[in-house]
Amino acid sequence: METKDVLKQLRLDAGLTQDELAERVFVTRQAVSRWETGETQPNTDTLKLLSKLYDVSINTLLGSPRRLVCQCCGMPLDDGTLSREVDGSFNEDYCKWCYTDGKYVYNDLGELIDYLVGHLSNENWPADKARSFFEDELPQLKYWKEKSGRG
Repeated sequence: METKDVLKQLRLDAGLTQDELAERVFVTRQAVSRWETGETQPNTDTLKLLSKLYDVSINTLLGSPRRLVCQCCGMPLDDGTLSREVDGSFNEDYCKWCYTDGKYVYNDLGELIDYLVGHLSNENWPADKARSFFEDELPQLKYWKEKSGRG
């Protein structure tokens, strides 16, 4: 879905007129109209306000152009699995299980790999193959690169 369509649908779902939305995010009704026709897009500060108002990520507002994955465990992310900052805003880098209440849950890569292998391996993906996969992939993610000093 394109940004213009997402913005219009969210406004309609919230039961807001263009005038009411404009007032809530401190822009003109014409600005809202231009977003919904695709003529322009909201600026970064306005996207943050819209994200908070509609309780969706900025990625969702923009039509989900990026494929988000947790930069700790590698899980695909959507609005239901994204973590939040202490102020309630979305953190598009981590899932809600790896980063919660402004804190990282995992500090040890081996501990996370053990947890994932224990919960995700099965008859079609044996533990040794799962472990090998996570040992290769997880160190490439932002969180683990930064922890190891490679990021």
